[in-house]
Amino acid sequence: MSRLAQIRAAILDVLNSIPEIGRVHDRQRHAVSDTDLQALHAWPEGDPAARVRGWYLRRVATRDASPTLGRRIVTHSWRITGLVEIDDAGASEIVLDGLVEAIRAGLAADETLGGSILGSVAEPDGETASGALVEAGEPAAFAGIPCHRVDLTLHTRHVE
Repeated sequence: MSRLAQIRAAILDVLNSIPEIGRVHDRQRHAVSDTDLQALHAWPEGDPAARVRGWYLRRVATRDASPTLGRRIVTHSWRITGLVEIDDAGASEIVLDGLVEAIRAGLAADETLGGSILGSVAEPDGETASGALVEAGEPAAFAGIPCHRVDLTLHTRHVE
């Protein structure tokens, strides 16, 4: 398994450990129809009353630095995107905030992601340990359904 795949798997393990997180995907999913896309993010899976509650992970950038000969410090920037169907009576925005904080806590609890990284940094060029940063959160249409959307960023660093 490549280091990139190992890091992706470790992040997904953290996400999947969060109770009631919903459907977690290792990539942004696509479908021919809105109905098919909704089904990929419906939770609980197989429940006729399921609502959109899904997450996906994307690597959005990679930087290399060579502070010494024969050694590269590789920093990957990851975007974790969450979607929760709007349900005012069910306080869906508060539910999403709770899930975000559980993700942040889960990532902070294992700063090296099981030894696959040196740690996370606030900015790709920075040195400060940070964990996941909440970048944006707003209502958004997803496959024709009103949802809350949140984007978290995680910068991971490892040696190659």
